[in-house]
Amino acid sequence: MKNVFLILIILGFTSFVWGETKIGFVKVDQILKEAPQAAASNQKLESEFNSRTEKLKSDINNLNKKEQEFKKNVLTMSDKDKEKNQKKLQQDRIDIQRTERELREDIDLRRREEINKLQTQVTKVIEKVADEEKYDLILYTGVAFAGDKVDMTKKILKELEKLK
Repeated sequence: MKNVFLILIILGFTSFVWGETKIGFVKVDQILKEAPQAAASNQKLESEFNSRTEKLKSDINNLNKKEQEFKKNVLTMSDKDKEKNQKKLQQDRIDIQRTERELREDIDLRRREEINKLQTQVTKVIEKVADEEKYDLILYTGVAFAGDKVDMTKKILKELEKLK
């Protein structure tokens, strides 16, 4: 953070010497939410993991039915059958929890991959706009406030629309 302020002070000083410094600011979190690539990425992830998610839901429903059936019939079961069924239900519960955890981890991993791809695209677009419009400095994190005059988020979103 100190480095950013130091850069701003240096750029402010040099603007008196060499001319006006052009500074921009981009709200990356807004871009990651509103960019068309983000929506496409979410749809891709949803379709990629849809079958596994549906299978997990089905397995959970089946387990719930088995548990209800066990509770309904527990009074008429022998101790041996009770123990056997309880162990089976417990093992099924453990298997479902493991499957759910693995699915969540896989989804998180793929989501991070997709976000990294989008961030790479965003960075390229920011660099392109900075080059075309002769910006001296563009900030996107660690900024407490940026006015509308330097906010170029909408411009970056329009460029990302063109890439889609």
